[in-house]
Amino acid sequence: MLNPPQVAILGVNAIQLKPTRKPDGNIEFVDSIGLSLTLDHQVIDGSPGAKFLKVIRDKIEHAESLCTI
Repeated sequence: MLNPPQVAILGVNAIQLKPTRKPDGNIEFVDSIGLSLTLDHQVIDGSPGAKFLKVIRDKIEHAESLCTI
């Protein structure tokens, strides 16, 4: 639930191991984290919110690139 003056809340779940099928048919367990975004659609449209979640996902997937100089 959003409380003024909040316009968005990012929810972050715990990291869990999830099974994923690889192209060769084998199953591999990978770390997975759930993200959710609650928006006040009177202030922010859903499209920028979705783009924001995509950027966050990409940054988490490539976190090692954030640590290089």
